[in-house]
Amino acid sequence: MTTTPTHLKFPLLFAAIAATFAMSAAFAAGGEVNARVARVLAQTPLIDGHNDLPWEIRTRFGGDVTKIDLAADTSKLAAPEGEAKLMTDIPRMRAGHVGGQFWSVWIPVSLKGPEAVQVTLEQMDIVKAMTARWPHDFAMAYSAADIRRIHKEGKIASLIGIEGGHQINDSLAVLREYYDAGARYMTLAHSSNTDWSDSATDAPAHHGLTPFGKEVVREMNRLGMLVDLSHVSDETMNAALDVSQAPVIFSHSSARAIDDHPRDVSDEMLHRVARNGGVVMANFALDYVSDAHRRWSADRSAEQARYNSPPFGGLYIGNPARAKAALAEWEKAHPAPKVTLAEVADHIEHIAKVAGVDHVGIGSDFDGIPEAPQGLDGVDKYPALLAELARRGWSDVDLAKVAGGNLLRAMTQAEVVAAKLRAEWGPSAATLEQLDGARPQARH
Repeated sequence: MTTTPTHLKFPLLFAAIAATFAMSAAFAAGGEVNARVARVLAQTPLIDGHNDLPWEIRTRFGGDVTKIDLAADTSKLAAPEGEAKLMTDIPRMRAGHVGGQFWSVWIPVSLKGPEAVQVTLEQMDIVKAMTARWPHDFAMAYSAADIRRIHKEGKIASLIGIEGGHQINDSLAVLREYYDAGARYMTLAHSSNTDWSDSATDAPAHHGLTPFGKEVVREMNRLGMLVDLSHVSDETMNAALDVSQAPVIFSHSSARAIDDHPRDVSDEMLHRVARNGGVVMANFALDYVSDAHRRWSADRSAEQARYNSPPFGGLYIGNPARAKAALAEWEKAHPAPKVTLAEVADHIEHIAKVAGVDHVGIGSDFDGIPEAPQGLDGVDKYPALLAELARRGWSDVDLAKVAGGNLLRAMTQAEVVAAKLRAEWGPSAATLEQLDGARPQARH
């Protein structure tokens, strides 16, 4: 038997005791941080600016909320090939202390005209059906006061956000009907330009907003519908900020200084948002969080095009199995960079540093992204994100602001502006043809 020399026993014992105390202190500190976060979220509703579950219900379950049990763990459901497992359900929302959720009413930009309006209304109906099916957990909210009341009742406030200006079919009347049906924000453009606004991911067509686009912003102000500038070009951001009398939001965008993606927000724009009183709600999409992952995705797309897409490649056109295998081989040789919760916290801290802590929030994009950062893989993980900020020195007051207080403040201010504008003028009867000239030809 090997024995420890007597002269080494006491130092080893003291080291073991010290390590035990250190571990105990770390656990105690972690417990205190978690308790702080729980106290904050008991008082202030955590409001996520963007979740795409309604479209997943449409595509996976035919839009029938009776075919999905949100009261169970949806991550255990089989996902279609190439798609992520669901990130949202009621048990995980409860574990994540969610107090309010803007459900994204997204439709493809390929849908135009009356069809776009119809599908938008169908998606809004899914949100309402989902809320009605689980009345002990959800309640529809149409104002900041509604969110606060529903949170005090122990339920999750369900709100609707329209994710694309193409969904109004160039009609202010349709915009008003969406508001009356419950929509409380609209993204001015999605992945391609509308007839009146430019997207961040399309070639400039209007260099911002057309006269009709500016009228859309004014009418949104009059209604009390938040102007969402995620997805739009910098010129569109500037044009909207020039016009809007109410705070704007970025429902799911992060900091471009950290990740140079056009979907993120530049420091110059963060300063403008602060002056406007708006809120930038940090996104969890890997390519919008990590510059390394964004560059890896670009390389992967180029490699995929080389296998599948003429005229730049097409090595395996007509042989999809070989193309898939070749891409898998490339991915094995070039593994994706890891993206973590801490990197999302970096974005939140940068936005708070540049724009101010009153102008940052959370907009996960859950169930609209193929993968989430490590440690943030579902709606149960919001407390972990706030705990990371707490460990970095954030006060309880500031944690409450990023969780939902800032969004509530912006929404309340937008409601005040709307009341003033409604007293001054009625609904706009302007049309795109009147303000911009002939209606553009539909693009195919």
